[in-house]
Amino acid sequence: MAKNPKDKNEKVAATDAEVGPENTAAAGPPITINAQYIKDLSFEAPATPGVFQLLQANAPDVSVSVNVNAQPLQDNVFEVQLHIRGECKVAETTAFVIELVYGGVFTLNVPQEHLQAVLLIECPRLLFPFARNIVADASRDGGFPPLMLAPVDFVAMFQQAQTQAEIDADKGGNGADKDA
Repeated sequence: MAKNPKDKNEKVAATDAEVGPENTAAAGPPITINAQYIKDLSFEAPATPGVFQLLQANAPDVSVSVNVNAQPLQDNVFEVQLHIRGECKVAETTAFVIELVYGGVFTLNVPQEHLQAVLLIECPRLLFPFARNIVADASRDGGFPPLMLAPVDFVAMFQQAQTQAEIDADKGGNGADKDA
């Protein structure tokens, strides 16, 4: 029951023809990570060593913000950046401030209508575990317990940004209509 190699080649050729130039986005992987890197990292502990004594008597107050930026580099290649800022205060004294910009270069083969969602949801989701590790290591290396970032819901961030953009567009549109 050996198969004829010629028949196999015909099937491959037919498959290649089905892909065709109009479906080239589906030909490659949808997301390729070309590079990941620390673009900027800052750790400051302005009240050391006195703050360590405060930490023994008071619970720390930690606040964290995460933002995502994306920009095109060429054709279907984009840079995505995670901007993470953490601040720890103890009894109104700043224990430490950490700021990280962690970037990645991605090649995306997705339909245009999905591009923004992939850039602002999937790409940051791939970068986040590495950035989380860097923040934990830097805070630990600074003499504090590691700052372990909670998982981030990039879908909710994306939806919130879209809603805000729609509100801003409506306000701009209404304002222009009122002035006219």
